[in-house]
This record gives sequence, C-alpha cells and structure tokens, in this order.
Amino acid sequence: MSVDQASVSEHGRRIARALTGVLLGMALAAAELAFLCVAWPASLLPAARPAVARGLARLTAAERARLSRWLGHETGGGAGGHAFLAARAALGLLGGYVCAAALFLTGLLLLGGLWDLTWGDQEPVPVDLPGVKIVTSSGVLGLTGGLVLLAVTVLLFLAVGSLERRLAARFLGPDRQERLRRRVAELTATRSGIVKAVDDERRRIERDLHDGVQQRGVALAMLLGRARHTRDQDRTAELVAQAYTESRRLLDELRSVAWRIYPTALDELGLRAALAGVAERAGVPVTVHFGLAERPVSEVETALYFVAREAITNAVKHAGARDILVVLSEDERTVSVAISDGGKGGADPAGGGLSGLARRVLALDGELTVDSPPGGPTKIVARLPKAAPCG
Repeated sequence: MSVDQASVSEHGRRIARALTGVLLGMALAAAELAFLCVAWPASLLPAARPAVARGLARLTAAERARLSRWLGHETGGGAGGHAFLAARAALGLLGGYVCAAALFLTGLLLLGGLWDLTWGDQEPVPVDLPGVKIVTSSGVLGLTGGLVLLAVTVLLFLAVGSLERRLAARFLGPDRQERLRRRVAELTATRSGIVKAVDDERRRIERDLHDGVQQRGVALAMLLGRARHTRDQDRTAELVAQAYTESRRLLDELRSVAWRIYPTALDELGLRAALAGVAERAGVPVTVHFGLAERPVSEVETALYFVAREAITNAVKHAGARDILVVLSEDERTVSVAISDGGKGGADPAGGGLSGLARRVLALDGELTVDSPPGGPTKIVARLPKAAPCG
C-alpha cells in the first residue's frame, strides 16, 4: 500500500469512527437527559443520593469509553458531574440529530439520483448559471446534490466530534492540582532521563576514543618508534610514510568523533548546513526539505539536529535504507522534523539511541513518535515547541 493510499485509508477510518461516535453519543444523550430529569429532584432526598451518584458515575464512565474508543480522546481524572452531563446531553441531541438528519437527506438524494439514472425517464432539466445554460437530467442533479451534501455531512460529523473532545477536556480533564502533580512527575522523570542520556553519551564518546582514536595513536607511536630504531634509511623512510598515513587517519578519526559530539557547522551556519553535512556523510541519497522560516532557539535546533542525525544513521546502519527523506516544518507554536526511509523497519523505540532521543525531546516539552512496522517503512517524527521551556 502506497503512502497516499494509507493516508486515504486512515482518513476513512477516522471519519467512520467519528460518525459512529457521534451517533452513539446521540443515543447516550437521550439517556443522560432522562437521568438528569430524574436525578435533580431525586438528589433532594438523602436516601436517593447514593443511587444518583452511582448513575452519574456509570454515565460518565460510558462517556469516557465512547470518547476513547470512537473519538480518540483520553480523558483525565475530572469527575464531570451534572454540569458535564447537561452540556453533553444538549450537544449530543442537537449535534447528533442535525448530523443524522443530514445523513438521512444525503441518502435520499443519492438513492433518488441512482434510481432516476437507472430506471427513470431521464427527462432533460435545464440549469441556468450566470452566463451559462446547462441541460442535464434529474438523476445527475440528484447524485451531484447528494455528493455535495455528503461532504457537508462529513464535515458536520467531524465538527461535532471536535466539540465533544473540547467539552470532555473542559469537564473531564485533570484539575489544577492534578495538572501540577503530573507536571512535577514529568519534570522529575525528565531530569532522570537527561542524566541517563548524558551518561550514555559519555560512555559512547569514551568507546569512540578508546576503539578509534586511541588505537590509531598507539599504531602511530609504534611506527615512529620502529623508524627511530631502524638504521636502514629505506626502511626508515617507509616507516615514516606509514606513520604519516596513520597520522592522517588519526586526524580524520578525531574530526569524526568531534562531529558526532557536536558539529561546529550547527552553531556557525545553522541547521540547514549541519543537516547537509549529515546527508553528505550518510552514504545513501538523503533529501532534505527545509521548511523553517527562521532559525529555532539553540536548544530546539540542537534537538532537531540530533534526532535527524540519529535517525539517518540508524536507517543506513540497521535498516538498509537506500534513500531517506527529511522534512522540517513549523506552525505557529511548534517545529518538527520527520525522517522517512524505505528500509526493513522494526526500529525499537526502547533501544538505546531512540530512547535517548526521546528523553532529549521530552526535556524540551516535545514528543517523539516512531512508526516502524516490520518490513518498513520507518517514520520518526519529533515535534517541539518553538520556545525552549523555562524550567
């Protein structure tokens, strides 16, 4: 399945879920309205209050399940209460019945148009437009009107679903105390993650220095030592030539390690130039679409760079990708980088490299998503706020 086909399929599933969720909400709204009509006067009686509370809890739980299953919205720990059910019932009845009526009319127009095209008399119907006169049939008009109304109906369902999510976020979302508690827990986890990421990075640098730079330094010292103790001038010249070659390799290794730690081009020339350097070193074709109007703040720019570099390295080293696409984009509040490759997939988000990137992105109040099914393709997206967090 191509990317376009997958996108169309995903949109179709989203619309079907929204349609089902809104229609279920319409049915649930009728039960909520009936409950409220009984619950408000019944709550005046102390003996009836436990039953009212149980009914309220069950209806709220049903709403949470509907929102999660069909509208893709996970609610917080808010209780909601009678105010939520009242607002939900009004929205569910009004929005649901408007959508149902639009869906019913759409079906009538489409079925009527198909009937006329298949079994009707197909009498010509003039249609006058400004400067144009068209003669068509009632069946074509019915199908055209039905398709237009179908598009409007889909938009209505999506709009009602969006209002449902906003209403749930308002009444069922976490309160101020809960948000504060979650933020403290998030910052604590982020701090621990950053400490671990720094430790992992230090160990990686140590391995690079030990396995690469140090070994070449030892080889260079041995060549010079042998040249120093050799009396044969031809042999000495040969050893000096080998030492010179080894010194060039040592310098290349040092530059490579320094580049992996932090590229100077990122500070001096910016993200576009730094990613161009990554693309040149990748060994496979890497296409970079740079859609940022201006340079992000330093912390965000660095995070975008390391996400792109690590994803490209993984795609070449582990996924066997033959070509890679990097897309940088922005909106009013966030910047993002998306790296796609056609490799074999199966990237593990919990692996050392990707988990380290996730911790780096999370520390800036961003999010990293990894979609890498076995067989590919792999897509890694990092989305970060334009402003770095204050603390």
